[in-house]
Amino acid sequence: MFKGCRVGVVVPAYNEERQIESVLATMPELVDRIFVVDDCSADKTSQVIKHWARHRGHRVQLIRHETRGGVGKAITTGYKAALEAEMEVVAVMAGDGQMDPKELPQILEPVADGKADYSKGNRLTSGVAWEKTPRIRYLGNAFLSLLTKIASGYWHVADTQSGYTAISADALRAINLDDVYPSYGYPNDMLVRLNVRNFRVADVHITPRYGIGERSSMKVWKVIPTVSFLLLRGFFYRMFEKYVIRDFHPLVFFYALGFLLTLIGFILGVVETIAKITHGDIAIATVVLVALLTISGLQLLLFAMWFDMEYNKELR
Repeated sequence: MFKGCRVGVVVPAYNEERQIESVLATMPELVDRIFVVDDCSADKTSQVIKHWARHRGHRVQLIRHETRGGVGKAITTGYKAALEAEMEVVAVMAGDGQMDPKELPQILEPVADGKADYSKGNRLTSGVAWEKTPRIRYLGNAFLSLLTKIASGYWHVADTQSGYTAISADALRAINLDDVYPSYGYPNDMLVRLNVRNFRVADVHITPRYGIGERSSMKVWKVIPTVSFLLLRGFFYRMFEKYVIRDFHPLVFFYALGFLLTLIGFILGVVETIAKITHGDIAIATVVLVALLTISGLQLLLFAMWFDMEYNKELR
């Protein structure tokens, strides 16, 4: 237990036969139950877990997917098992050993203290993230973090791809886990769904860990377009669900008009550029109109973001 709360840890694992034993061996004593979800590994991950549980792991429960569902699906499967076991705070630690078990109390504390409903690790504030993190993953993470701020409404969070998290049982019960995105966009989609229900999210400083024998199956250049589209869809879902259905806020008009004016200005600008190249002459008034539409649209978008930031500033 931790601060009077029963603690469960979900460990999603895919082809982690080399690392999973180390993760289980270093799990802090404060953890009451460990839910390891083998997402249809092709190696001996399940055998290693079974051997560990038989000889040393009375806290370990193995759950195996017969078909691969993705890391998000593995986590939600673990969440459901934790709720059935009546855990009060549920953390997530990857099966590849990238998450330092010594930092688990820091992740749990905001939720256990009731200061937040969901907490997540932030590796970017460590000061050494640029040196320790593979460059392409760092830049991809920073790009997706920016998009997630806009899509989720949690403007104070960063390192949105961090999977080191903790969540309260109440927050888990409020979310339809079957609807959560099943793959690498899971943490981004989770933040969107938490914001719709006005749950508080805390960013917790953690240290990045790489080069410890982990093997990532994530392809950054494939993940970024997929997650970007997911965030675009999540943004419109949050706008409609939170600011139209559950409540009303005029920022939806600012966003709608801002998108429209910016889009018209961009399209008209492209048309005029083509006309300039092909005919060599365009009307000055048209250029002024393009600039006016684009600038007005961007201003409206910035105002909408500011309204969104102010509306959600209590959710931290």
